[in-house]
Amino acid sequence: MSRGNPKPHTLKGDALVQARLTPETWRLEITADATPNPAIKDRTGISKPLTLADGSALDLPALLELGKKHEVKFLKAMQCLNIPTPLGQGLWEGVPLREVLRLCGTMRNVRRIFYWGFHNNDPKQLFQSSLSYTQAMETPPGELPAFLAYRLNGEPIPLIRGGPVRMVIPWAYGFKSIKWLQHIVVTNDYKANDTYAEQNNDPESHLKTAAYLDDLPAKTPTGQAVLISGLVISGLSGLKRVEYSLSRENTKPGAPDVDAAEQWVECRLEDPPTEWNSVFPTGVSPRQVLGFDSRTGQPTTWPLRYSMISWSASLKGLAAGKYAVRARAVDLNGFAQPEPRPNQKAGQNALEVREFEVV
Repeated sequence: MSRGNPKPHTLKGDALVQARLTPETWRLEITADATPNPAIKDRTGISKPLTLADGSALDLPALLELGKKHEVKFLKAMQCLNIPTPLGQGLWEGVPLREVLRLCGTMRNVRRIFYWGFHNNDPKQLFQSSLSYTQAMETPPGELPAFLAYRLNGEPIPLIRGGPVRMVIPWAYGFKSIKWLQHIVVTNDYKANDTYAEQNNDPESHLKTAAYLDDLPAKTPTGQAVLISGLVISGLSGLKRVEYSLSRENTKPGAPDVDAAEQWVECRLEDPPTEWNSVFPTGVSPRQVLGFDSRTGQPTTWPLRYSMISWSASLKGLAAGKYAVRARAVDLNGFAQPEPRPNQKAGQNALEVREFEVV
């Protein structure tokens, strides 16, 4: 998912240099909000802003040096707020946002932090997101921090994925994980001033626990099992199980409600790998990755929070006829998808439907 015209990852040569999108030219400014706002009586301040004007903006070597002491690694699935399929998953590495903000010394009257990346120096193309100060600075034990990522799957983040440096917010949809990061502003404004907030989206929505269905063959011979499968993301509320429901009725995709009398059958979840060293890039031990036990190298939960795995089920003995199959996730609270989230723009997680015929 990319924004901008031209899209930043398509720039070449000197245009990349001028945009500060090469490892050598990348810079990050951190400043206090200077926008006049009569509703905010106490102005924000920081003792050591990082700016291009005075040459103090953070560069990539300094960020990597900070990573020698504070680097974090974890697996995260990326998903957009308003599209029906996950975008991918990878091992992200970088420095917690809180450690970068501490470079700016003393702060006063800071309630939120907003940030944006390169968008062709055109104010109309600017796309920004925000966090509360608490979200940035006070990560609960066992949770994953907001952070500035500079590696993906053991390699520098490519331009098309938002490199050299992008923000990654583990618990959120992709619109919070801003690509081509170049500006962070601390503010005393109490509102979430994300660009998405102005487009009827919920800017504070967290990543939903949701199951997704793979496509199915249109027709299957009688006597042959029908394999259904898909992906499931373990969101903020975790994952208890994935279930499917089979109907002889032609249930259309996008059906808003689930019949309470519908029969749901538990599916099989993908098992964790037996050898994680063969999964991670060379030199990365699972003991170093957040979400894994530092002694055993095994996941502390399965699936890992904010990651995705496969699920499957085999439908046997089906008589000839037309069928519709649906799948849903059930989180650790026992809430079944799509409840309790009635607003699509808080994260699309409607139940997917696949129709097929046994002949």
